[in-house]
Amino acid sequence: MKVYKYFLVLFAFVLLTANVFAQRTEDMTKEEWQNEMNRLSAQKVALTSELNTLKSDVANLKKMRDGLKTYDACIDELYAMVGATKADVDNFGKQLDELTNKIDNQVAPKADRQAELDAMKNNKISALPQFFDKVHNQLQKKLDAWIEKPKEINYTVVKGDCLWNISKKKEHYDNPFAWPIIYKANRDQIKNPDLIFPKQIFKIPNLTEEEKAKYDKIRRNYKPAPPTQTQTPAATKPAAKTTK
Repeated sequence: MKVYKYFLVLFAFVLLTANVFAQRTEDMTKEEWQNEMNRLSAQKVALTSELNTLKSDVANLKKMRDGLKTYDACIDELYAMVGATKADVDNFGKQLDELTNKIDNQVAPKADRQAELDAMKNNKISALPQFFDKVHNQLQKKLDAWIEKPKEINYTVVKGDCLWNISKKKEHYDNPFAWPIIYKANRDQIKNPDLIFPKQIFKIPNLTEEEKAKYDKIRRNYKPAPPTQTQTPAATKPAAKTTK
C-alpha cells in the first residue's frame, strides 16, 4: 500500500513539475533550460533509487510473512516446550483460579495454600506467559502478607456470660449456634454447659471450614419457638448465665 501511495505522489509531482516547467521554458535561456533538465534528471534518478529500495523492502517483508508460523502453530510449539496439551493448560488455569480464590478469601490453613502454590510453581506449565507472574510473584506476595489468626485464643468469662453469647461475639464465631465448639474445647472446666463462672479462662479454637459451614446451615434453618413456648431446650441454646 505504501508503494502505491508513493507512485501517486510521484505521478502528481511529475505533472506539477511538467506544468511549471512548461510555463518557465517560455522565458528560459538555453543554458537555464539545460540546467533545469539536469536537475530534474538527477531528481528522477534519486526517486527511482528510493522506489527500488521500497520494492525490495516490500519483497523482504512478504518473504518474512510467508515464513511465519500461524498463531495456533506457535501455541502448540509453546505447549510442547513445557510438555503439556491444551487440556493440561486449561486444567492448570482452573486450578489457579481456585487457589487464587482461596488465597484472596484467606481460606485457612495458610500452610495448605502455600503447599498448593509451591506445587503449581514446580509445574512447568507455570512458565507460560499467561501464568508466570501470577504463580511466581502475585500469589506469593498475597500469602506473605496474610497474617494467619492463631489456632485458638483465650477468653475470660465475665458476669452475665453464657456459651451462646460468647459464641455470638464477632471476634469469636459471630454465630451463637457454634457454642458446642467452646464447650468441647473446655470440658475440663465446664461440667454443665448451662453453668459457667466469671474469671474462668476458656479456649476459643478457630472453626474449620466444615464446622463453619455446619453451624451456618443450622443458623439459616433455625426457626424460633412459637410464642406459647417459653423455654428453649438447653441442647440447642444454653440460656443460663454465669453465676455470681
